[in-house]
Amino acid sequence: MAQQQPEKPAGVGRFGFTGGLEFTGLTYTVVKKQRGAGGEWEKKDVDLLHEITGYAPKGCVTAVMGPSGAGKSTFLDALAGRIASLDGRVALDGVEMSPSLIKRSSAYVMQDDRLFPMLTVYETLMFAADFRLGSSVSASDKKLRVENLIEQLGLTSSRNTYIGDEGTRGVSGGERRRVSIGVDIIHGPALLFLDEPTSGLDSTSAHSVIEKVHDIACAGSTVVLTIHQPSSRILLLLDHLIILARGQLMYSGGPKEVTAHLGRMGRKVPKGESSIEHLLDVIQEYEQSEFGVKALAEFCLTGLKPPKLTATYGAEGLSTVSSIVQTPISGPGGGDDDDFDRSLRSQHSKSPWSGVRLTPSRRPRHKDQQHGRPGPGPGPGNHRYTPDIVMGTPTPLSSAYTVNEDDYLTPTHRAAPNATGAPGVGVNALGHRGKFANSYVGEVWVLMRRNFTNIWRTPELFLSRLMVLTVMGFLMATMFTKPKDNAQGITNRLSFFIFTVCVFFFSSNDAVPAFIQERFIFIRETSHNAYRASAYVVAGLITYLPFLLLQSATYAAIVWFALKLHGQFLYFLVMLYASLLSTNSFVVFISSVVPNFILGYAAVIAFTALFFLFCGYFLDSHSIPVAWKWMNTVSTMKYPYEGLLMNEFDGDRVFASDPAVGLTLTGNNILQQLGISVEEDRKWWMVLYLLGWAVFYRVLFYLVLRFASKNKRK
Repeated sequence: MAQQQPEKPAGVGRFGFTGGLEFTGLTYTVVKKQRGAGGEWEKKDVDLLHEITGYAPKGCVTAVMGPSGAGKSTFLDALAGRIASLDGRVALDGVEMSPSLIKRSSAYVMQDDRLFPMLTVYETLMFAADFRLGSSVSASDKKLRVENLIEQLGLTSSRNTYIGDEGTRGVSGGERRRVSIGVDIIHGPALLFLDEPTSGLDSTSAHSVIEKVHDIACAGSTVVLTIHQPSSRILLLLDHLIILARGQLMYSGGPKEVTAHLGRMGRKVPKGESSIEHLLDVIQEYEQSEFGVKALAEFCLTGLKPPKLTATYGAEGLSTVSSIVQTPISGPGGGDDDDFDRSLRSQHSKSPWSGVRLTPSRRPRHKDQQHGRPGPGPGPGNHRYTPDIVMGTPTPLSSAYTVNEDDYLTPTHRAAPNATGAPGVGVNALGHRGKFANSYVGEVWVLMRRNFTNIWRTPELFLSRLMVLTVMGFLMATMFTKPKDNAQGITNRLSFFIFTVCVFFFSSNDAVPAFIQERFIFIRETSHNAYRASAYVVAGLITYLPFLLLQSATYAAIVWFALKLHGQFLYFLVMLYASLLSTNSFVVFISSVVPNFILGYAAVIAFTALFFLFCGYFLDSHSIPVAWKWMNTVSTMKYPYEGLLMNEFDGDRVFASDPAVGLTLTGNNILQQLGISVEEDRKWWMVLYLLGWAVFYRVLFYLVLRFASKNKRK
């Protein structure tokens, strides 16, 4: 009768360690179209990740490496909870984590630095602190933490320098990358993911970035990053390696143990060559052979040695072929026992990590800290958790990193304050209260402050729009000055109003790139619950309101008195304001659903032409064919056009008369001929309709942000 394996204490991982990220059986399958043997397209399931099992130790820098197409970024997204349909299990400190919980307790630094160019380094980090730390942390504590973080990241000299972009000189590439890291670690995440943090940087800047990342890991965070070709200096800062190929695990362990891993495989590292580069070369050799990388994945998983390859020269040059046929073996007692490496985690070895050589400093100091227990004897499918496995061991094989008791703190512990009294960076944040750090009003306030700061630093957008409306107002005032009360005067008034509506609609087109430029910043910030999507929409709306009012008032003041328009000036101003608001809402919505501003401009121009055609100027609403009346309803140009005409021509005032034929045209007569209502309160309904469309487009904008703007693979 088999001995029952005792249950592991809470917080102990599958591999018998506490502290860190562990993952079991991660598999990500997608459906791809491929041409079959008959030339027809066929759907086929493809595993981008296949049964990857391992862990990333706490307090260490774990680097994910592999050749191009290995699945490094996909694997990082899987760990970070950014894949919708993922099979497998991810646990932190022995506790299984859902994707939403991973996002709340982690930070993800994207490959591209998405930051506001006209904010300084200090302002960028302060706004990040406001978002991630919330109102529970005082303003003085936030400033202290930001100052400490600036010093830790080596950004003291560029503290008050703009981030910059292509048109504005700012910080260097390495400093920008460190700012991106600082934005995501300001709240002390338990997990830190970085996608190619050294991409596009020179050797010195890349080393500086990884050096700061290593310091963050030493503060207690679990750091996982992808990296393509690390230099020898960067390799010294990496504590743990995960090497992938074709979505399968090729190696998991310390950088210094790669040579031993190759030796057990029967491959020697040539003198003067990097062991990691040699392993990547071996992977490429097997990938080009008939066995593929599956043989190396089997060796990493079970210890079954891969078939040896010999180099041969054929008509097409150098190629590799197998010289040994792989023979399946059912267990330790069957077949050639030399085909198994008992030093790896294998079902034929005495423990999952039986080759681990432990230093005394890695062993728990007290007996009650030892969670490993002997399990059933070796056999097919059985693993043993023996006292040889020490909780918190940073790599499955020996490495130079030494773990102390502070690395075994549970998620409820906080890092001790540093010398300045601020909480230490890298604190596990699992104990954070609630999904969001701030209240709804607090989020709106912080977003508004940042919006106004950006507008103050980059006033071109609103100043250019204000200048356009001012110039057009003077043109209208000089072209249609004091229209006469005759047929030509009526035509001039109609032309003025329709042109005014078009000018106000077109003046908002320059807002198309606004959200497109901020989209990736929004995705990065909301992916870890920095604020709500609805708070972003409300803050943006409130920010625009005073500027839109200023533009409307400027144009209204110029043309109203010059043309001596009739009706109520207040209504004229309110209608222009509502027109700008609805147009802005429409343009912002369009910018949220297009991939780039070129398509955004094309879409806005196309809809503008349609709205203009069906606004009622060319054909009144009663003359439009029934099949197209819905276009008259959705045209946001219809409501300001009809409303402004109602305000101008409402009443019995005579606008044209011809005594010779006894013809007199009053305002109501003109409206009736245009198919527009003459009811007194109908013009205010036009304002409400227009505001309703503004709300409708803002709601659509919110829905796109909430459900379609997620950095998550489908």
